[in-house]
Amino acid sequence: MLTRPVRNLLPMIRLALVCVLMSIPVNGQARNVATLYNEMCASCHGNNLEGGSAPSLLATDTLRTTDELSLVHTILDGRIEQGMPPFEATLNKAEARALVVYLREIHAKERHQPARANAHDSTLYQSREHQFRIETVVEGLNEPWSICWLPDGQMLVTEKHGTLRVISDGKLDPEPISGIPEVFNQGQGGLLEIAPHPNYAKNGWLYLAYSDPAKDSLGRVVSMTKIVRGKIRAHRWVDEQTIWQAPSEDYLSGRVHFGCRIAFDQDNYLFFAHGERGRQEMAQDLALPNGKIYRLHDDGRIPEDNPFVNRADALPAIWSYGHRNPQGLAFEPSTGQLWSTEHGPRGGDELNLIRRERNYGWPIITYGINYNGTPITEFTAKGGLEQPVVYWTPSPAVCGIEFYTGKEFPSWKGNLFVTALAGKHLRRVVIVGGQVTEQEVLLQDIGRVRDVATGPDGYLYLALNRPGKIIRLIPND
Repeated sequence: MLTRPVRNLLPMIRLALVCVLMSIPVNGQARNVATLYNEMCASCHGNNLEGGSAPSLLATDTLRTTDELSLVHTILDGRIEQGMPPFEATLNKAEARALVVYLREIHAKERHQPARANAHDSTLYQSREHQFRIETVVEGLNEPWSICWLPDGQMLVTEKHGTLRVISDGKLDPEPISGIPEVFNQGQGGLLEIAPHPNYAKNGWLYLAYSDPAKDSLGRVVSMTKIVRGKIRAHRWVDEQTIWQAPSEDYLSGRVHFGCRIAFDQDNYLFFAHGERGRQEMAQDLALPNGKIYRLHDDGRIPEDNPFVNRADALPAIWSYGHRNPQGLAFEPSTGQLWSTEHGPRGGDELNLIRRERNYGWPIITYGINYNGTPITEFTAKGGLEQPVVYWTPSPAVCGIEFYTGKEFPSWKGNLFVTALAGKHLRRVVIVGGQVTEQEVLLQDIGRVRDVATGPDGYLYLALNRPGKIIRLIPND
Protein backbone atom coordinates (compact mmCIF):
# COMPACT_ATOMS: atom_id res chain seq x y z
CA MET A 1 0.00 0.00 0.00
CA LEU A 2 1.10 3.53 -0.69
CA THR A 3 -0.02 6.76 0.94
CA ARG A 4 -1.02 9.84 -1.05
CA PRO A 5 -2.71 13.14 -0.11
CA VAL A 6 -6.37 13.49 -1.00
CA ARG A 7 -8.93 16.13 -0.10
CA ASN A 8 -11.02 15.27 2.93
CA LEU A 9 -14.01 16.90 4.55
CA LEU A 10 -12.21 17.21 7.90
CA PRO A 11 -10.06 20.35 8.14
CA MET A 12 -6.31 19.91 8.08
CA ILE A 13 -6.51 16.14 7.52
CA ARG A 14 -5.39 15.01 4.08
CA LEU A 15 -4.68 11.33 4.20
CA ALA A 16 -6.01 8.29 2.30
CA LEU A 17 -4.67 4.97 1.13
CA VAL A 18 -4.49 3.66 -2.38
CA CYS A 19 -3.48 0.19 -3.42
CA VAL A 20 -0.92 0.11 -6.21
CA LEU A 21 -2.72 -2.70 -7.97
CA MET A 22 -6.34 -2.16 -7.02
CA SER A 23 -8.26 1.03 -6.40
CA ILE A 24 -10.31 1.63 -3.23
CA PRO A 25 -12.76 4.41 -2.31
CA VAL A 26 -10.90 7.66 -1.79
CA ASN A 27 -13.05 9.02 1.04
CA GLY A 28 -13.77 5.77 2.86
CA GLN A 29 -16.92 5.25 0.78
CA ALA A 30 -17.12 5.91 -2.94
CA ARG A 31 -19.83 8.37 -3.95
CA ASN A 32 -21.96 7.87 -7.05
CA VAL A 33 -21.22 10.40 -9.77
CA ALA A 34 -24.88 10.88 -10.72
CA THR A 35 -25.68 11.78 -7.12
CA LEU A 36 -22.78 14.22 -7.02
CA TYR A 37 -23.97 15.91 -10.20
CA ASN A 38 -27.55 16.22 -8.99
CA GLU A 39 -26.46 17.65 -5.64
CA MET A 40 -23.75 20.04 -6.82
CA CYS A 41 -24.22 20.83 -10.52
CA ALA A 42 -27.77 20.35 -11.77
CA SER A 43 -29.20 23.48 -10.14
CA CYS A 44 -27.00 25.64 -12.37
CA HIS A 45 -26.33 23.46 -15.43
CA GLY A 46 -29.69 21.67 -15.64
CA ASN A 47 -30.51 17.99 -15.29
CA ASN A 48 -29.28 17.30 -18.84
CA LEU A 49 -26.80 20.17 -19.36
CA GLU A 50 -29.56 22.30 -20.89
CA GLY A 51 -28.62 25.19 -18.61
CA GLY A 52 -30.26 27.09 -15.79
CA SER A 53 -28.55 29.92 -14.01
CA ALA A 54 -25.50 28.86 -16.02
CA PRO A 55 -25.44 28.67 -19.84
CA SER A 56 -26.29 25.45 -21.64
CA LEU A 57 -23.36 23.07 -22.09
CA LEU A 58 -25.08 21.50 -25.08
CA ALA A 59 -24.65 24.57 -27.26
CA THR A 60 -20.90 24.01 -27.75
CA ASP A 61 -18.40 21.17 -28.12
CA THR A 62 -16.38 22.38 -25.13
CA LEU A 63 -16.95 19.22 -23.07
CA ARG A 64 -15.84 17.02 -25.95
CA THR A 65 -12.85 19.00 -27.16
CA THR A 66 -11.34 20.31 -23.91
CA ASP A 67 -8.69 18.06 -22.40
CA GLU A 68 -9.65 16.17 -19.27
CA LEU A 69 -7.10 17.79 -16.94
CA SER A 70 -8.41 21.27 -17.77
CA LEU A 71 -11.98 20.18 -17.06
CA VAL A 72 -10.92 18.64 -13.73
CA HIS A 73 -9.19 21.89 -12.74
CA THR A 74 -12.28 23.88 -13.70
CA ILE A 75 -14.42 21.75 -11.39
CA LEU A 76 -11.99 21.88 -8.47
CA ASP A 77 -10.78 25.47 -8.83
CA GLY A 78 -13.98 27.00 -10.15
CA ARG A 79 -14.37 30.03 -12.41
CA ILE A 80 -15.18 32.77 -9.95
CA GLU A 81 -15.34 35.47 -12.63
CA GLN A 82 -18.08 33.49 -14.38
CA GLY A 83 -19.98 32.70 -11.21
CA MET A 84 -18.83 29.09 -10.82
CA PRO A 85 -17.60 28.30 -7.28
CA PRO A 86 -14.66 25.95 -6.58
CA PHE A 87 -15.48 22.44 -5.37
CA GLU A 88 -12.06 21.45 -4.04
CA ALA A 89 -13.38 21.40 -0.47
CA THR A 90 -16.10 18.85 -1.26
CA LEU A 91 -14.69 16.79 -4.13
CA ASN A 92 -11.38 14.99 -4.52
CA LYS A 93 -9.58 14.65 -7.82
CA ALA A 94 -10.90 11.16 -8.52
CA GLU A 95 -14.48 12.36 -8.06
CA ALA A 96 -13.85 15.37 -10.30
CA ARG A 97 -12.54 12.99 -12.97
CA ALA A 98 -15.66 10.87 -12.57
CA LEU A 99 -17.77 13.98 -13.11
CA VAL A 100 -15.94 14.69 -16.37
CA VAL A 101 -16.86 11.21 -17.63
CA TYR A 102 -20.47 11.73 -16.56
CA LEU A 103 -20.69 15.16 -18.20
CA ARG A 104 -19.31 13.80 -21.47
CA GLU A 105 -21.79 10.93 -21.40
CA ILE A 106 -24.75 13.30 -20.96
CA HIS A 107 -23.36 15.62 -23.63
CA ALA A 108 -23.02 12.79 -26.16
CA LYS A 109 -26.47 11.39 -25.38
CA GLU A 110 -28.29 14.71 -25.64
CA ARG A 111 -26.52 15.73 -28.85
CA HIS A 112 -26.86 12.35 -30.53
CA GLN A 113 -28.80 12.49 -33.78
CA PRO A 114 -30.43 9.11 -34.56
CA ALA A 115 -29.64 7.64 -37.95
CA ARG A 116 -32.28 7.33 -40.64
CA ALA A 117 -34.73 4.71 -39.40
CA ASN A 118 -35.40 3.31 -42.88
CA ALA A 119 -31.78 2.76 -43.94
CA HIS A 120 -31.47 -0.27 -46.23
CA ASP A 121 -29.26 -1.66 -48.96
CA SER A 122 -30.13 1.12 -51.41
CA THR A 123 -29.37 3.93 -48.95
CA LEU A 124 -26.39 6.07 -49.93
CA TYR A 125 -23.90 7.15 -47.28
CA GLN A 126 -21.42 9.98 -47.66
CA SER A 127 -18.11 9.86 -45.81
CA ARG A 128 -15.43 12.53 -46.03
CA GLU A 129 -13.62 10.49 -48.67
CA HIS A 130 -16.11 8.17 -50.38
CA GLN A 131 -19.79 7.74 -51.12
CA PHE A 132 -20.97 4.19 -50.55
CA ARG A 133 -23.95 1.94 -49.97
CA ILE A 134 -24.35 -1.19 -47.90
CA GLU A 135 -25.27 -4.63 -49.13
CA THR A 136 -26.48 -7.50 -46.98
CA VAL A 137 -24.40 -10.63 -47.57
CA VAL A 138 -26.01 -13.09 -45.14
CA GLU A 139 -28.74 -12.82 -42.50
CA GLY A 140 -29.96 -15.16 -39.78
CA LEU A 141 -26.67 -15.64 -37.92
CA ASN A 142 -26.52 -16.18 -34.15
CA GLU A 143 -24.22 -13.48 -32.72
CA PRO A 144 -21.40 -13.61 -35.29
CA TRP A 145 -18.06 -12.82 -33.63
CA SER A 146 -15.26 -13.15 -36.20
CA ILE A 147 -14.97 -13.42 -39.98
CA CYS A 148 -12.19 -14.50 -42.36
CA TRP A 149 -11.74 -15.93 -45.85
CA LEU A 150 -10.11 -19.01 -47.34
CA PRO A 151 -8.17 -18.85 -50.62
CA ASP A 152 -11.10 -20.38 -52.53
CA GLY A 153 -13.29 -17.43 -51.54
CA GLN A 154 -15.29 -19.16 -48.80
CA MET A 155 -16.00 -17.01 -45.76
CA LEU A 156 -15.80 -18.49 -42.26
CA VAL A 157 -17.84 -17.00 -39.41
CA THR A 158 -17.71 -17.89 -35.73
CA GLU A 159 -20.97 -17.68 -33.80
CA LYS A 160 -20.53 -16.94 -30.12
CA HIS A 161 -22.62 -19.87 -28.87
CA GLY A 162 -20.10 -22.31 -30.36
CA THR A 163 -20.62 -22.91 -34.08
CA LEU A 164 -18.39 -22.27 -37.09
CA ARG A 165 -20.33 -21.40 -40.26
CA VAL A 166 -19.34 -21.36 -43.92
CA ILE A 167 -20.59 -18.85 -46.49
CA SER A 168 -20.11 -19.93 -50.11
CA ASP A 169 -21.05 -17.75 -53.08
CA GLY A 170 -23.07 -15.49 -50.80
CA LYS A 171 -25.08 -18.35 -49.30
CA LEU A 172 -24.90 -19.71 -45.76
CA ASP A 173 -24.25 -23.44 -45.61
CA PRO A 174 -27.17 -24.96 -43.68
CA GLU A 175 -24.92 -27.15 -41.51
CA PRO A 176 -22.10 -25.76 -39.34
CA ILE A 177 -18.65 -27.32 -39.24
CA SER A 178 -18.79 -30.35 -36.96
CA GLY A 179 -16.20 -31.26 -34.32
CA ILE A 180 -15.64 -27.74 -32.96
CA PRO A 181 -14.50 -27.88 -29.31
CA GLU A 182 -17.02 -27.24 -26.54
CA VAL A 183 -17.09 -23.61 -25.41
CA PHE A 184 -18.14 -21.72 -22.28
CA ASN A 185 -21.03 -19.77 -23.75
CA GLN A 186 -21.98 -17.44 -20.92
CA GLY A 187 -21.73 -13.67 -20.64
CA GLN A 188 -18.83 -12.54 -22.83
CA GLY A 189 -17.50 -16.10 -23.21
CA GLY A 190 -17.97 -18.35 -26.21
CA LEU A 191 -16.43 -19.17 -29.58
CA LEU A 192 -14.43 -16.05 -30.37
CA GLU A 193 -11.76 -15.48 -33.02
CA ILE A 194 -10.94 -17.50 -36.13
CA ALA A 195 -7.81 -16.72 -38.17
CA PRO A 196 -6.10 -18.56 -41.03
CA HIS A 197 -2.36 -19.11 -40.98
CA PRO A 198 -0.59 -16.67 -43.34
CA ASN A 199 0.49 -19.74 -45.36
CA TYR A 200 -2.91 -21.41 -45.18
CA ALA A 201 -2.85 -22.26 -48.89
CA LYS A 202 0.12 -24.56 -48.19
CA ASN A 203 -0.50 -25.86 -44.66
CA GLY A 204 -4.27 -25.59 -44.13
CA TRP A 205 -4.03 -24.44 -40.51
CA LEU A 206 -6.87 -22.44 -38.94
CA TYR A 207 -6.62 -20.92 -35.47
CA LEU A 208 -9.48 -20.65 -32.99
CA ALA A 209 -9.73 -18.68 -29.75
CA TYR A 210 -12.51 -19.66 -27.39
CA SER A 211 -13.56 -19.70 -23.74
CA ASP A 212 -12.56 -23.13 -22.50
CA PRO A 213 -14.86 -24.63 -19.81
CA ALA A 214 -13.57 -26.72 -16.90
CA LYS A 215 -14.35 -27.46 -13.26
CA ASP A 216 -12.21 -26.61 -10.27
CA SER A 217 -11.46 -28.84 -7.27
CA LEU A 218 -14.81 -27.92 -5.72
CA GLY A 219 -16.77 -28.77 -8.86
CA ARG A 220 -17.45 -25.17 -9.82
CA VAL A 221 -17.49 -24.15 -13.49
CA VAL A 222 -14.41 -22.13 -14.43
CA SER A 223 -12.96 -21.03 -17.76
CA MET A 224 -10.13 -19.23 -19.55
CA THR A 225 -9.36 -18.33 -23.13
CA LYS A 226 -7.68 -21.12 -25.09
CA ILE A 227 -5.94 -21.08 -28.50
CA VAL A 228 -6.03 -24.15 -30.75
CA ARG A 229 -5.38 -24.83 -34.38
CA GLY A 230 -6.91 -27.41 -36.69
CA LYS A 231 -8.03 -28.09 -40.23
CA ILE A 232 -11.35 -28.44 -42.00
CA ARG A 233 -11.80 -31.65 -43.92
CA ALA A 234 -15.13 -32.90 -45.29
CA HIS A 235 -16.95 -30.16 -43.34
CA ARG A 236 -15.40 -31.33 -40.07
CA TRP A 237 -12.83 -29.81 -37.68
CA VAL A 238 -9.90 -32.24 -37.50
CA ASP A 239 -6.21 -32.52 -36.50
CA GLU A 240 -6.66 -30.15 -33.55
CA GLN A 241 -3.55 -29.02 -31.65
CA THR A 242 -3.41 -26.88 -28.51
CA ILE A 243 -1.32 -23.76 -29.13
CA TRP A 244 -1.79 -22.08 -25.74
CA GLN A 245 -3.71 -22.90 -22.60
CA ALA A 246 -3.54 -21.46 -19.09
CA PRO A 247 -2.59 -23.85 -16.25
CA SER A 248 -5.68 -25.51 -14.78
CA GLU A 249 -5.11 -23.82 -11.41
CA ASP A 250 -5.40 -20.40 -13.09
CA TYR A 251 -8.86 -21.01 -14.56
CA LEU A 252 -11.40 -18.59 -13.07
CA SER A 253 -15.12 -18.34 -12.47
CA GLY A 254 -17.08 -15.48 -14.02
CA ARG A 255 -18.43 -14.46 -17.41
CA VAL A 256 -16.39 -11.42 -18.46
CA HIS A 257 -13.18 -10.21 -20.11
CA PHE A 258 -11.91 -13.14 -22.17
CA GLY A 259 -10.42 -11.07 -25.02
CA CYS A 260 -9.57 -12.43 -27.60
CA ARG A 261 -8.12 -11.59 -30.99
CA ILE A 262 -5.34 -13.21 -33.03
CA ALA A 263 -2.86 -11.49 -35.35
CA PHE A 264 0.18 -12.74 -37.27
CA ASP A 265 3.16 -10.51 -38.02
CA GLN A 266 5.25 -10.62 -41.19
CA ASP A 267 7.48 -13.33 -39.70
CA ASN A 268 4.45 -15.51 -38.87
CA TYR A 269 4.71 -15.01 -35.12
CA LEU A 270 1.30 -15.44 -33.52
CA PHE A 271 0.04 -12.67 -31.22
CA PHE A 272 -3.14 -12.94 -29.17
CA ALA A 273 -4.83 -10.97 -26.39
CA HIS A 274 -6.32 -12.29 -23.15
CA GLY A 275 -8.61 -10.18 -20.93
CA GLU A 276 -8.09 -9.95 -17.17
CA ARG A 277 -11.31 -11.92 -16.49
CA GLY A 278 -12.67 -9.25 -14.16
CA ARG A 279 -9.72 -9.50 -11.75
CA GLN A 280 -8.14 -6.08 -12.09
CA GLU A 281 -5.04 -6.68 -10.00
CA MET A 282 -4.05 -9.79 -11.97
CA ALA A 283 -3.30 -7.70 -15.06
CA GLN A 284 -0.18 -6.44 -13.27
CA ASP A 285 1.07 -9.88 -12.17
CA LEU A 286 3.47 -11.35 -14.74
CA ALA A 287 3.11 -14.80 -13.15
CA LEU A 288 -0.61 -14.90 -14.03
CA PRO A 289 -2.01 -15.34 -17.55
CA ASN A 290 -4.87 -12.83 -17.69
CA GLY A 291 -4.63 -9.19 -18.75
CA LYS A 292 -1.79 -9.84 -21.20
CA ILE A 293 -0.89 -9.88 -24.90
CA TYR A 294 1.17 -12.90 -25.98
CA ARG A 295 3.67 -13.79 -28.69
CA LEU A 296 4.29 -17.36 -29.85
CA HIS A 297 5.63 -19.32 -32.76
CA ASP A 298 2.79 -20.52 -34.97
CA ASP A 299 3.04 -23.98 -33.42
CA GLY A 300 2.88 -22.68 -29.84
CA ARG A 301 6.59 -22.72 -29.03
CA ILE A 302 7.98 -19.83 -26.96
CA PRO A 303 10.25 -17.49 -28.98
CA GLU A 304 13.68 -17.25 -27.40
CA ASP A 305 13.73 -13.46 -27.78
CA ASN A 306 10.45 -12.80 -25.93
CA PRO A 307 10.92 -10.02 -23.35
CA PHE A 308 10.23 -12.08 -20.20
CA VAL A 309 11.61 -15.43 -21.33
CA ASN A 310 14.45 -15.42 -18.79
CA ARG A 311 12.45 -14.18 -15.78
CA ALA A 312 11.48 -16.80 -13.21
CA ASP A 313 8.57 -14.66 -12.00
CA ALA A 314 6.96 -14.21 -15.43
CA LEU A 315 5.19 -16.30 -18.05
CA PRO A 316 7.62 -16.50 -20.98
CA ALA A 317 4.98 -16.02 -23.69
CA ILE A 318 3.97 -12.54 -22.47
CA TRP A 319 4.64 -9.63 -24.84
CA SER A 320 2.89 -6.80 -22.93
CA TYR A 321 0.74 -6.53 -19.80
CA GLY A 322 -1.55 -4.28 -17.76
CA HIS A 323 -4.48 -4.84 -20.15
CA ARG A 324 -8.16 -4.89 -19.17
CA ASN A 325 -10.00 -6.53 -22.06
CA PRO A 326 -8.42 -6.22 -25.54
CA GLN A 327 -11.05 -6.68 -28.25
CA GLY A 328 -9.16 -5.79 -31.42
CA LEU A 329 -5.64 -6.66 -32.62
CA ALA A 330 -4.07 -5.81 -35.97
CA PHE A 331 -0.71 -5.04 -37.55
CA GLU A 332 -0.39 -1.83 -39.53
CA PRO A 333 0.79 -2.93 -43.01
CA SER A 334 2.93 0.13 -43.72
CA THR A 335 4.87 0.07 -40.44
CA GLY A 336 4.52 -3.42 -38.98
CA GLN A 337 3.35 -1.87 -35.69
CA LEU A 338 0.81 -3.74 -33.57
CA TRP A 339 -2.38 -1.93 -32.54
CA SER A 340 -5.10 -2.96 -30.10
CA THR A 341 -8.50 -1.68 -29.08
CA GLU A 342 -9.38 -2.27 -25.45
CA HIS A 343 -12.64 -2.26 -23.54
CA GLY A 344 -11.98 0.10 -20.68
CA PRO A 345 -14.27 0.73 -17.74
CA ARG A 346 -17.08 3.26 -18.15
CA GLY A 347 -15.68 6.15 -20.20
CA GLY A 348 -12.25 4.62 -20.74
CA ASP A 349 -12.12 2.64 -24.02
CA GLU A 350 -8.66 2.79 -25.58
CA LEU A 351 -6.64 2.48 -28.76
CA ASN A 352 -3.13 1.31 -27.90
CA LEU A 353 0.11 0.96 -29.81
CA ILE A 354 1.47 -2.33 -28.47
CA ARG A 355 5.20 -2.54 -27.79
CA ARG A 356 7.27 -5.32 -26.29
CA GLU A 357 7.64 -5.45 -22.50
CA ARG A 358 5.43 -2.40 -21.91
CA ASN A 359 2.94 -2.00 -19.07
CA TYR A 360 -0.36 -0.48 -20.18
CA GLY A 361 -1.36 0.49 -16.68
CA TRP A 362 -4.63 -1.20 -15.82
CA PRO A 363 -5.88 -0.72 -13.12
CA ILE A 364 -3.27 1.71 -11.77
CA ILE A 365 -4.21 4.33 -14.35
CA THR A 366 -7.36 4.74 -16.41
CA TYR A 367 -9.51 7.45 -17.98
CA GLY A 368 -12.68 5.62 -16.95
CA ILE A 369 -14.79 5.09 -13.84
CA ASN A 370 -16.67 2.13 -12.37
CA TYR A 371 -19.93 1.18 -14.06
CA ASN A 372 -21.79 2.08 -10.87
CA GLY A 373 -20.64 5.67 -11.24
CA THR A 374 -17.92 5.65 -8.57
CA PRO A 375 -14.26 6.60 -9.18
CA ILE A 376 -11.56 4.00 -9.77
CA THR A 377 -8.51 6.19 -9.32
CA GLU A 378 -7.47 9.81 -9.70
CA PHE A 379 -4.53 8.80 -11.91
CA THR A 380 -4.63 8.90 -15.68
CA ALA A 381 -0.85 8.78 -16.06
CA LYS A 382 2.15 7.53 -14.11
CA GLY A 383 5.81 7.04 -14.86
CA GLY A 384 6.64 3.73 -16.51
CA LEU A 385 3.05 3.14 -17.67
CA GLU A 386 1.96 3.50 -21.30
CA GLN A 387 -0.64 6.03 -22.38
CA PRO A 388 -3.35 5.13 -24.89
CA VAL A 389 -2.91 6.80 -28.26
CA VAL A 390 -6.61 7.68 -28.03
CA TYR A 391 -9.28 7.09 -25.40
CA TRP A 392 -13.01 7.46 -25.92
CA THR A 393 -15.56 8.98 -23.54
CA PRO A 394 -18.36 7.90 -23.62
CA SER A 395 -17.21 4.33 -24.22
CA PRO A 396 -18.42 3.03 -27.61
CA ALA A 397 -17.44 -0.56 -26.62
CA VAL A 398 -14.79 -0.88 -29.30
CA CYS A 399 -14.24 -4.33 -30.80
CA GLY A 400 -12.57 -5.76 -33.91
CA ILE A 401 -10.26 -3.59 -36.00
CA GLU A 402 -8.87 -3.70 -39.54
CA PHE A 403 -6.37 -1.70 -41.57
CA TYR A 404 -8.04 -1.38 -44.95
CA THR A 405 -5.91 -2.93 -47.69
CA GLY A 406 -8.33 -3.13 -50.65
CA LYS A 407 -8.52 -1.15 -53.87
CA GLU A 408 -12.23 -0.30 -53.99
CA PHE A 409 -11.87 2.63 -51.57
CA PRO A 410 -8.50 4.14 -52.53
CA SER A 411 -8.73 7.12 -50.16
CA TRP A 412 -9.28 4.75 -47.24
CA LYS A 413 -6.21 2.63 -47.89
CA GLY A 414 -4.15 2.27 -44.72
CA ASN A 415 -6.90 3.73 -42.52
CA LEU A 416 -7.84 1.83 -39.37
CA PHE A 417 -11.48 0.80 -39.07
CA VAL A 418 -12.81 0.27 -35.55
CA THR A 419 -16.09 -1.45 -34.72
CA ALA A 420 -18.36 -0.52 -31.82
CA LEU A 421 -21.00 -2.51 -29.95
CA ALA A 422 -22.68 0.03 -27.65
CA GLY A 423 -21.83 2.85 -30.07
CA LYS A 424 -23.47 0.91 -32.92
CA HIS A 425 -21.18 2.31 -35.57
CA LEU A 426 -18.04 1.87 -37.63
CA ARG A 427 -15.26 4.37 -36.96
CA ARG A 428 -12.58 5.38 -39.48
CA VAL A 429 -9.29 6.36 -37.86
CA VAL A 430 -6.38 7.98 -39.69
CA ILE A 431 -2.97 7.23 -38.17
CA VAL A 432 0.18 9.14 -39.11
CA GLY A 433 3.49 8.46 -37.40
CA GLY A 434 1.87 6.53 -34.57
CA GLN A 435 -0.64 9.31 -33.80
CA VAL A 436 -4.32 9.63 -34.64
CA THR A 437 -4.84 12.66 -36.86
CA GLU A 438 -8.50 12.20 -37.86
CA GLN A 439 -11.59 10.23 -36.85
CA GLU A 440 -14.90 9.77 -38.60
CA VAL A 441 -17.99 7.86 -37.44
CA LEU A 442 -19.72 5.91 -40.20
CA LEU A 443 -23.05 4.05 -40.22
CA GLN A 444 -24.26 5.40 -36.88
CA ASP A 445 -26.96 3.16 -35.36
CA ILE A 446 -26.43 0.38 -37.93
CA GLY A 447 -26.40 -2.20 -35.11
CA ARG A 448 -23.90 -3.75 -32.69
CA VAL A 449 -20.81 -4.09 -34.90
CA ARG A 450 -18.47 -6.84 -33.69
CA ASP A 451 -15.91 -7.36 -36.48
CA VAL A 452 -14.58 -5.75 -39.64
CA ALA A 453 -12.43 -7.18 -42.43
CA THR A 454 -11.24 -6.37 -45.94
CA GLY A 455 -12.74 -8.92 -48.31
CA PRO A 456 -10.88 -10.50 -51.24
CA ASP A 457 -13.09 -8.38 -53.52
CA GLY A 458 -11.77 -5.17 -51.91
CA TYR A 459 -15.03 -4.35 -50.14
CA LEU A 460 -15.23 -3.75 -46.39
CA TYR A 461 -17.21 -6.42 -44.51
CA LEU A 462 -18.89 -6.03 -41.11
CA ALA A 463 -20.23 -8.64 -38.69
CA LEU A 464 -23.27 -7.32 -36.82
CA ASN A 465 -24.08 -8.98 -33.50
CA ARG A 466 -27.68 -7.89 -33.37
CA PRO A 467 -29.21 -8.34 -35.81
CA GLY A 468 -26.95 -11.29 -36.62
CA LYS A 469 -25.80 -10.67 -40.17
CA ILE A 470 -22.87 -9.86 -42.44
CA ILE A 471 -22.97 -6.69 -44.54
CA ARG A 472 -20.44 -5.08 -46.85
CA LEU A 473 -19.67 -1.52 -47.94
CA ILE A 474 -19.67 -0.97 -51.70
CA PRO A 475 -18.51 2.25 -53.38
CA ASN A 476 -21.19 4.17 -55.24
CA ASP A 477 -19.91 4.42 -58.80
